[in-house]
Amino acid sequence: MEYIYAALLLHKLGKPVNEENLMNVIKAAGATPDEVQVKALASALSEINIDEALKNASLVTAAPATPSAQQAAVPKAEEKPKEEEKKEEEALQGLAALFG
Repeated sequence: MEYIYAALLLHKLGKPVNEENLMNVIKAAGATPDEVQVKALASALSEINIDEALKNASLVTAAPATPSAQQAAVPKAEEKPKEEEKKEEEALQGLAALFG
């Protein structure tokens, strides 16, 4: 989990989310970074628009007041272009490999 937090912190500060910066943040937090996980995360995140992922994550976790509001807030799976859906699946598989 510390790897994800490090990536989010770097992103929030406007710093590049790369291997070197991830290693530095994790070391500064007092943990010993696993180079394989750092490389995998940096590679997976290089293909992802973090702002868009965070925006989508907040839509999914937000609890609207009414069912109709929920349907309006969360797009249906069919509405996503297949290419975008494929990229998201590949990115999630890469992230899953880190924690699997």
